[in-house]
Amino acid sequence: MVREYRDRIYIRKDILLKLYEYGEMNQSKLMSICGLNNVKHKGILDDMLEKGMLELEKEPWGNKTILKYKISQKGITLMEEILNPYEEFFPREDQNVK
Repeated sequence: MVREYRDRIYIRKDILLKLYEYGEMNQSKLMSICGLNNVKHKGILDDMLEKGMLELEKEPWGNKTILKYKISQKGITLMEEILNPYEEFFPREDQNVK
């Protein structure tokens, strides 16, 4: 069994990129589209919220509240000025190479 490992910096970049592309998403959809585990990676979302990279919007839905994540302006700036150049200098390994 091959187990794939992704650096935390790439996980953060993937989260920011998907929110930039799609606008806003609930946690389940965001984690699913990024290939992450809701329980294992929730701390990364919390950290990104705390550092201002993400915004959390609470939307009432009947007797429940839906939490939607959005990329903040700080997150956009971080992605454009730091994470994109980082990936140019340190690209991810080609997944097709065995």
